[in-house]
Amino acid sequence: MTIAEKQEQLLDELALFQDWTERYEYVIGLGKKLQPMEESAKNPEHLIRGCQSQVWLDATFKGGKVHYVADSDSLITKGMIALFVLVLDDQTPDAILTADMSFIDRTGLKEHLAPTRANALNLMANQMKQRALSFATGNP
Repeated sequence: MTIAEKQEQLLDELALFQDWTERYEYVIGLGKKLQPMEESAKNPEHLIRGCQSQVWLDATFKGGKVHYVADSDSLITKGMIALFVLVLDDQTPDAILTADMSFIDRTGLKEHLAPTRANALNLMANQMKQRALSFATGNP
């Protein structure tokens, strides 16, 4: 499935929920389904700086594709990073680098988040693209 297809599927799923409480519960549920991150990977090297909560992101490159693992000390933030992992995991660096990340605006989440949490969405997307760039240029 392409990144755009994954984004549309996610947006379709979010559209099923009528109120924001249900959408937040869905996003939190996505975070709970993330592949567990090893405690040793929760280190300063993997920390996304500038987020209100602690968010860790690690990536590996195998078979020409990027694989992400992430975690957070906040349930909603873990759900937010899970949105990106869902759409960007198991994709080529080039696909990730050229992906239109404005889909996150179409979720409507930013309007219902504190400004610092909304800014974290941009930081997460940028960090994931940076990791893909490092693999594309051979400097992981």
